[in-house]
Amino acid sequence: MFASNPFAELATTIPPSAMQAYVILMAILVVGGTVLDMIHKKSAKYFFEKTKSAEASRERVLGGGEKVGIAIQTVAEDVLTSAEFCNPKRRISHLFTMYGFIIFLISTIGLVFGYTGKTAPGIVSQLWHLGAAMVCFGGFWFWFFIRVDVAAEGNPWYRIVRADMFILSLLGTTTFGLLWSLTLAGGGALNALFLGLFLVASTVLFGGVMWSKFAHMFFKPAAAFNKRVIKADGSRENLPEIGDLTDPELQKKFPDIPQYMGANPPNMGLGIKREQPRHY
Repeated sequence: MFASNPFAELATTIPPSAMQAYVILMAILVVGGTVLDMIHKKSAKYFFEKTKSAEASRERVLGGGEKVGIAIQTVAEDVLTSAEFCNPKRRISHLFTMYGFIIFLISTIGLVFGYTGKTAPGIVSQLWHLGAAMVCFGGFWFWFFIRVDVAAEGNPWYRIVRADMFILSLLGTTTFGLLWSLTLAGGGALNALFLGLFLVASTVLFGGVMWSKFAHMFFKPAAAFNKRVIKADGSRENLPEIGDLTDPELQKKFPDIPQYMGANPPNMGLGIKREQPRHY
């Protein structure tokens, strides 16, 4: 069952060209929604102005090789491994969701454009189902157990706000896609219902970019790269460098450090990492 191509079965009732046109339309909506989101939120203008203001306070100019190295480090740590997440559960959940979505998306494109009229290799169909299952695992784990407003603030899991549009439409797409595929052999009204819900959820996911956090996946790597650059060139967003808290000269300049934190401060202590935030 997991090795079968559900889109090949669908091609018996819906022309493959219609499915391909739908996928192309969703891609156009993602690009258009991202551009409109940038215009509405002025994200590109913000990054441009931020870069210009940082140039005035930078201590040195980074070379091309250094920027390439920072870009590689950003991709390796912030994108591929999501190392910015201090909470290991949140990180694992994010990685399952991210890689599952990538696998699901690429295999969907391959099945729709390459194998609607012929038998698809079993591995491609298996990857489609695996990607959807990975998204469901990471996404539902996040929704029920990791979300801040649920885990830390005590709100019920069924409380929905507009910010939840992305994760819910993503979970709807993969969940109803799996259910549609699993009930395909029996056909009938239930299978048609899951197909309709699958299409509705995917349309909301890709068509609602401007109103959801979908575009966040494009802006986040850019922000992470910029953060590393301003640290490397010394501009630090015009903020002073903290320095070594055990430095006698720094303690002389800021006498409150030894007074309140001792002569050998443990880098500000554990802070919010001391215990789980459950003080609602």
